[in-house]
Order: sequence, then C-alpha cells, then structure tokens
Amino acid sequence: MKAIRIPTFGGPEVLQQQDIQEPQLTDDTLLIDVKAVGVNPVDTYIRSGQYASLPNLPYTPGFDAAGIIEEVGADVDIYQPGDRVYCSGSVTGTYAEKVLCRQEHVHPLPERLSFSQGAGLGIPYATAFRALFHKGNVREGQTILVHGASGGVGLAALQLAKQLRLKIFATAATEEGQQLVREQGADHVLDHHNPQRDERMMELTEGKGINLILEMLANANLAMDLELLASGGKVVVIGNRGTIEINPRLLMAKDAAILGLLLMNATPEELADIHAGIIIGLQSQILNPVVGLELPLDQADRAHCEVMQAGHCGKIVLTTE
Repeated sequence: MKAIRIPTFGGPEVLQQQDIQEPQLTDDTLLIDVKAVGVNPVDTYIRSGQYASLPNLPYTPGFDAAGIIEEVGADVDIYQPGDRVYCSGSVTGTYAEKVLCRQEHVHPLPERLSFSQGAGLGIPYATAFRALFHKGNVREGQTILVHGASGGVGLAALQLAKQLRLKIFATAATEEGQQLVREQGADHVLDHHNPQRDERMMELTEGKGINLILEMLANANLAMDLELLASGGKVVVIGNRGTIEINPRLLMAKDAAILGLLLMNATPEELADIHAGIIIGLQSQILNPVVGLELPLDQADRAHCEVMQAGHCGKIVLTTE
C-alpha cells in the first residue's frame, strides 16, 4: 500500500510517499480502507521535531481519517466490515491507504457526510468541544469570541456554539473567510487585521466584554484578549507560535483566567464524552464539516504548507483515490 513516511524531522520536503506492507490485524484492532485524511497543524509541529512528544523514526504521520472498515479483530465487538467510520487516533498513522486502529479510535460516519468531511471531524471538532465545554464551561446566552474562525477548529467551534444560543463574535483574515464564518452562524464577523477590531467588539457588547475567547494564535493576540474579557471571563489557548508579554493585573481585576488546551492531555473518559457529543451533533445535523481543499496523498508536502497559511478556509484533506 501507499503511505507517507517521514525518515527524519524537518520541513515539508521530508514527507515521502512510499510503498509499504499493509498493517497486520490483531485481536484488539480493526483495519480501515482510508478514503480521506485530515491534515492538522499539529502534524506539522511533529514533522518538524518541534513538539513535546515525538514518535520514533521513521513514521507515518496523521491522527484523523475516514473510510470503510475492511477487517476487524476477534475482540472488536462494535464494528464490522463495511461500516463507514471516521477515526481520531490510530496505531499506524493515517497518511496511508490503510490504517490500523483500536476500537476507541473509531466512530460511525453518517451516510450524509462525505469521507472528506469525515476526515475533518477528529482533532478539529474534539478540540472545539473540549475548549467550549471541558475548559470554557460555556453556558447558554454567554458571549464567545472565536479568533481565526475560518479554519477547521474555528468552524467546528461556531457550529457547536450556535446550538447553545451564544452570542458569537468571530474574526477572519480574508473576505472569503469572513463570508464563510458569517454563513456558519457568527453574529458579528470582524476583519482580523482591522485596527479598530477590538474597540468595535467592546461597543457591540456595550462595554461588558467577552465571556469566553478561543485563541488560535496566542503569541499575537493574548495581551489584547485580556482587555476584551468580561468579568470572570476565560481565554482558552488552542494555538501558539511564540512568546508574548501580558499584564496579569488585567486577570486580577476581572477574576479572569487563561487556560491551555492540548487535546492529547484529554483522559479516555473525556474523549469518550467528546465523541459522544460529536455523534449527537452529527445525528441532529448541527455539525457539518467544511472542506476547503482536497489534495491527493502524494501532495502531503503541499498540504503541510497550506495548513500553516494564515487565512485558509475550511479543512485541508488528503484523498487516496
């Protein structure tokens, strides 16, 4: 089978498509015929060697995919061959034509969704769910700001927030992104680069500020986020690429909090809760992943460049057919 392999940490050029042996089924695993693969920023951090936990070399990257179950092990009792599924996590890496998963990695994919949409569910929707509910403890009627809302996590957060009747503020860097975010249900959409952006948000909240901010680039925005927070507000840091100086007095004055989020720190119980919530959202048709760019598997290097570009819209997906 074809798979992307990484022989050494480095830039996108280290991503190599190779022919390798299919994974061998064990009693506690199942084998998925992969149709689409989700590309996430974390994949690039690991590939570059700039991540807290790194795999042994060489390795096949990726956590998210969607496809059809081909075989199941003797101890697998929920799924059977022919089932449409998405996976969030795997044993062998998802940038491949086939992937070996444990049962807890796998979740049913409704017929109404394409495989490319399914590949966009794992990390983005799980991250957004954890940010809103496990970290943010968001409640109906509150005000939320989603920075960089046109990306995979941002769009997932918008869809989840909409069902709670939150007042949703969102930023995006391009006109295309702003239109997409508006279509996905944001109440107020602001140009991420507008110097009056934050002043306008305070006007729209009548000076009360924002209850919960989902921050995708903390090194650029965190200091101003603290100015925007309402009393008792929270910032959940989802993404960061550097350092920043902040004034802790703003936190003290508002009894506010900055919370970090790394999905890999979620417990098995938290992950089960997250995906149960995602499944409910899929069944009720509240959640609908937006695919922005599809590329063939052998263009994984381009996908890694695209996913790190500011202002990209929707999910970037690799396809195997």
